[in-house]
Amino acid sequence: MSPKPPVWAYSLPTALLLMAPFDILASLAMDIYLPIVPAMPGILGTSPAVVQLTLSLYMLMLGLGQIIFGPISDRIGRRPVLVSGAILFAAASFCLAASSTAVPFVVPRFLQAVGASAAMLATFATVRDVYADRPESVVIYSLFSSMLAFVPALGPIAGALLADSFGWRSIFVALGILAVLAALHALLRWHETRPIRAAMSRRSFLPVLRSLSFWTYTLGFSAAMGTFFVFFSTAPRVLIDRAGYSELEFSLAFATAAVVMIITTRFAKRFVARWGNSGSLARGMAMLLLGAGLLSMGQVFGIPSFWTFIVPMWVMAIGIVFTVSVTANGALEKFGDIAGSAVALHFCVQSLIVSIGGTLAVIRLQGDTAWPLATFSSTMAFSPDCPGMVASSRPSADLIQRGVGRYARLHCPSQRDQDPQLQPIFSRSQSRKASIPGVGGLDLSHVSQ
Repeated sequence: MSPKPPVWAYSLPTALLLMAPFDILASLAMDIYLPIVPAMPGILGTSPAVVQLTLSLYMLMLGLGQIIFGPISDRIGRRPVLVSGAILFAAASFCLAASSTAVPFVVPRFLQAVGASAAMLATFATVRDVYADRPESVVIYSLFSSMLAFVPALGPIAGALLADSFGWRSIFVALGILAVLAALHALLRWHETRPIRAAMSRRSFLPVLRSLSFWTYTLGFSAAMGTFFVFFSTAPRVLIDRAGYSELEFSLAFATAAVVMIITTRFAKRFVARWGNSGSLARGMAMLLLGAGLLSMGQVFGIPSFWTFIVPMWVMAIGIVFTVSVTANGALEKFGDIAGSAVALHFCVQSLIVSIGGTLAVIRLQGDTAWPLATFSSTMAFSPDCPGMVASSRPSADLIQRGVGRYARLHCPSQRDQDPQLQPIFSRSQSRKASIPGVGGLDLSHVSQ
């Protein structure tokens, strides 16, 4: 058995100040960039498809990093992975600011994602090392989730303000400076937390890949996250290029979808307790379908605007929260003994589906319309292989089958007399039947049953 990891002497606020910047920067690098996406083909002298690639590569690498950097951090430690990732993120950000053509922009963007993935993985591994058996872990994860919920709301606004005041390059310079400050802070105060002589047992992915519940909830997670990915990939072109929004107006409109998600999250505990995992997933998929329908109607009968593009996304944002609130537990609940492998595979599969499927939807369909978003969401939510509808139908079918069987046994004398568990129920039914009079010659005794 591995010795216990070292316990940090830092207070909770100090630990959060040390760790949170890496988690925030990984997400911020996606959202702060959005206001300038429509202008980047002209700036870099390339096509919108290549600029879309810079979004897709980033998303893809964040997911693949779960598989790549997890074993590396187990072998060499959290601190070197985190510091190296932060330095790479900073260096790539400065290279992005200096780029003027497509290739020198795409390559640093990929390296920026590599650095972000390494730093984020090391951050969460450290939280597991230090706080796994301590009550502070709940507080840390909750605060991380709250902070990340605000990044899509505030990131585009910050990007628009920087671009308007100092030019588009200032966005990446700001990211690089923030990463340098976070890396310096970590160099001074972040000590190694990897358990000494940690067990390096090999875990197979096969039990996870064979699990129907894993695929059901992972595909649901992919539908939800892919919907948001396609939304922020197409929103700049729809609202800035087609609807004529300024960068700041776009950022404010975009932020409203994030605000809807934040508000819905406040009620997550309540609706999950009421509906359960499968019920929440099914309702999430239904909201994605409803939003896709509204988007399609707006595209056919209206013009690009806040009401035809953003308001339907509010509906889908609610569905996203319904879904992501339960997908991790639903996909991973059977794999407590191989939780690390299952988590890595869950996020890796999701990132592959989102980055590949979402990118194809944006490139193949008209990326400056609502069709990529409506098509991706409806396909993922309504497909026979997708989550909610298939998963939720099976418990219902089982319940109906059990109910019909029980009714048949109760009302069939030969089966009723042979089943001692049904005899008390039949006796109570008979006593209620005798106490209910007929009305107008109709026997209503069956209603009480």
